[in-house]
Amino acid sequence: MSQIPLPEGTSAESPDADDARDDSTRQIAPDVAYRQLAIVNVVFVGAPGVGDGKWVLIDAGVPGSAPAIRAAARERFGQNGRPGAIVMTHGHFDHVGSLESLAAEWDVPVYAHPLEHPYLDGTRSYPPADPSVGGGLMALLSPLYPTRPVDVGRRLKPLPDDHSVPGMPGWKWLHTPGHSPGHISLWREADRFLIVGDAFVTTKQESVYSAVTQAPEMHGPPMYFTPDWTSARQSVRRLAALAPETVVTGHGQAMRGTQMRAALDELAARFDDIAVPDYGRYVLQSGSAS
Repeated sequence: MSQIPLPEGTSAESPDADDARDDSTRQIAPDVAYRQLAIVNVVFVGAPGVGDGKWVLIDAGVPGSAPAIRAAARERFGQNGRPGAIVMTHGHFDHVGSLESLAAEWDVPVYAHPLEHPYLDGTRSYPPADPSVGGGLMALLSPLYPTRPVDVGRRLKPLPDDHSVPGMPGWKWLHTPGHSPGHISLWREADRFLIVGDAFVTTKQESVYSAVTQAPEMHGPPMYFTPDWTSARQSVRRLAALAPETVVTGHGQAMRGTQMRAALDELAARFDDIAVPDYGRYVLQSGSAS
């Protein structure tokens, strides 16, 4: 496997503007910002200063990240920083770490694809991680990562059948399975903006160094937690076909522009060579490229 480096010019971030705004987020569109919390990103969708109930949180970070999410929400949106909803791309431990506490505190609905509900309502654990995929210490340690479900069943709701996203006018949800059965990504056609989740990422998540520093490269979904490589391949190809202008992924920096799209196209075209591990308990189950 040889991942695809992303040159410096593909970054969608504006550090000087972020410093001047000083709300602890990285803004990549007037109404979209994200915050890196340890190894993962959470996304805030809504215009700054809109107040309670008029913005949406995408994913909920690692365990212990609730104070940072609350603080960023108050600084960015004002009032008590309470969203109108939480939307989950999927339910892996590094995306649901603060979900139960935040959903209870804010008393807001949690939306997810129905196939992801068992991992969010306490009824089913994810398949075990696969440390044999290689790539670095994060993969080697993956059997230690929690796979048990969280339980927000009382507040859990299915995403609408018409693919609209509650609280996010102009956005559509896309079913992008592979990394998990009910994984979704979010797409806004007007400015070709894509919130990816972990369908693909922009850093080598198997490596501790890359996960912490977010060293930029176009990468398939985190290998140690991807059980269905056939669906993962199809999802990446579907997202690449959209020709997004800006992408924010669950891991790594937000990226934009022509060079980003070229890297994504290459990932889609050569998915098995670039993204699929040479070995692993789920590789043979998923078959080879088509």
